[in-house]
Amino acid sequence: MDKIMLNQMEFYGFHGLYPEENKLGQRFYVNTELMLDLTKSATTDDMKDSIDYGEVYECVKGVVEGSPKNLIEAVAEDISVELFQRFTQLQACTIRVIKPDPPIPGHYQSVGVEIFRERKQ
Repeated sequence: MDKIMLNQMEFYGFHGLYPEENKLGQRFYVNTELMLDLTKSATTDDMKDSIDYGEVYECVKGVVEGSPKNLIEAVAEDISVELFQRFTQLQACTIRVIKPDPPIPGHYQSVGVEIFRERKQ
């Protein structure tokens, strides 16, 4: 299946289990892989036959900068739900939400989740 990818989108949100995360907020990175047939848009060169990257960005931004969630798993799920509602040609998606600075001890680059969802027929 063909893919549209938006990588390393950066947002500021208030998700997390700890009160300071909900009060102070932190950075989140989101990667998306949107699976659909791009044959028509590749042939017509017309945006109406594809998915507008800017609209995807705004959709993801609305979720990540929206209502706080305890878990980034819930953030990823909400992103997938919004994308399926907004883009009828979307058949499946992979959503990766990365939290680079969680308030947990240890040495690591980041923590994150990745989900794969398919449109329910």
